[in-house]
Amino acid sequence: MTLSVLMPVFALMTSLLASVVLFALPEKGHRLRTIINLAAAILKIALVGVMIWGVAQGREYEAAFTMVPGVEFVLRADALSMLFAGLSALLWLLTTIYAVGYLEDSPNRSRFFGFFSLCVASTMGIALAGNLFTFFLFYEMLTLSTYPLVVHRGTTKALRAGRNYIIYTLTGGAVLLFAIAWLHGLVGDLRFQEGGYFSDIDPSMQGPLTIIFVLMIVGLGVKAALVPFHGWLPQAMVAPAPVSALLHAVAVVKAGAFGIIRVVFEIYGLEAAKELGLLAGLSVVAAFTIIYGSTRALYQVDLKRRLAFSTVSQVSYIVLGLCLFGPVGVAGGLVHLVHQGIMKITLFFCAGNYAETLGVHRIDELDGAGKRMPGTSVAFTLGAFGMIGAPPLAGFITKWTMGSGALAVGMDWVVAVLVISSLLNAAYFLPILHRLWFAEQCEPWPHERRWGRLETSAWLLWPPLITAALMLVAGLIANLPFSPLSWAELIVAREVAL
Repeated sequence: MTLSVLMPVFALMTSLLASVVLFALPEKGHRLRTIINLAAAILKIALVGVMIWGVAQGREYEAAFTMVPGVEFVLRADALSMLFAGLSALLWLLTTIYAVGYLEDSPNRSRFFGFFSLCVASTMGIALAGNLFTFFLFYEMLTLSTYPLVVHRGTTKALRAGRNYIIYTLTGGAVLLFAIAWLHGLVGDLRFQEGGYFSDIDPSMQGPLTIIFVLMIVGLGVKAALVPFHGWLPQAMVAPAPVSALLHAVAVVKAGAFGIIRVVFEIYGLEAAKELGLLAGLSVVAAFTIIYGSTRALYQVDLKRRLAFSTVSQVSYIVLGLCLFGPVGVAGGLVHLVHQGIMKITLFFCAGNYAETLGVHRIDELDGAGKRMPGTSVAFTLGAFGMIGAPPLAGFITKWTMGSGALAVGMDWVVAVLVISSLLNAAYFLPILHRLWFAEQCEPWPHERRWGRLETSAWLLWPPLITAALMLVAGLIANLPFSPLSWAELIVAREVAL
């Protein structure tokens, strides 16, 4: 086998093999478990980095074999897959560091990190999937590997949230499987390819293709938390903070959004999707989800639930960007896959720090926390302003690019959606920042812990500081080569062919 065949396999196997070893470790093997976790994460970043460089130079990485006649298992690295794989690899390392500190005194750590690595393997498989069949295998593997993480604490509330999660996601998976099987019966096994397959649509195929598209969006929209399929996400916030970060920034919601990108770009093609009138309906759903999620966030008093409804809103920026049908707007939607991940993981890291260090879960308990935990609070502040869209942070780049793209194609109403969303973001984030920095602490923290001279454990402090710095850097270097925005523009130029 050549290196071009082995690279995507190695990138997948790092976390898959790590999960097998981690399941077998005894609970007392804390140091060895940490070494395996970090070594696998660092190796994955190295492998993905090599493939990113190769893809930028025009190299191809693909491994494929026939599973049954007419159906292939395909792993392939292209510009679009590397956008998601790069985000997954980088944030997995930081989330692993965070999880090691967060779960330091918790039971069942080998089980947790085993499923944690299996979840990341599933996400990498989704990123590298070269056709719908391979994508679906890892899509369902992600559902099954994240369920034990959601119910990890074993409380009644966690089990209820896990049951709700599995009902939503397995139902969505069944709908997606039906759509894939129907499409396979019509046209056979379809690999993802630039421009899609339906540029010249047979009139007799328009009806079935429209229904199949809707079914695929429903199946993928469950994980992407499109309204009305979003109900599982706020309930899943009973999971530990590293799991919440994984669900919102790296794995589940991003898998749904990434699947929608693949279907629109590389199965149907933007031209065909527009000709069938599919993008107009999808843009309305995305816009409604953006406003609805932000509005619901306003009324949440639990910090993680407010962030969860914020995710419902923010992930739909990606979907809305796809519907702008212009190179600038599409690039804005694609780059938000990365920008939202960095910003949201920062916020969930910080929420976890407040919970672990001060015992704080409610927003009205955060008074004066900025003075007690300045590093965490600075990171949270940057994440909040990034979500609002303040320059020069990553969120500003997303909204500016999408707004410019919408105006370029005459979709002025999208700018109004972006402005309203930003105002709502400000309305539910600024009161939190006021409590952190300007309100005086009136009552003792619910459950305060001390870590020597640092405000919290170093394992918990460094990840949000690094991701906060990354969101600032992503905004400052947006026009430089290999920035997230430049890579999104490369995808538009190379694969979307607008």
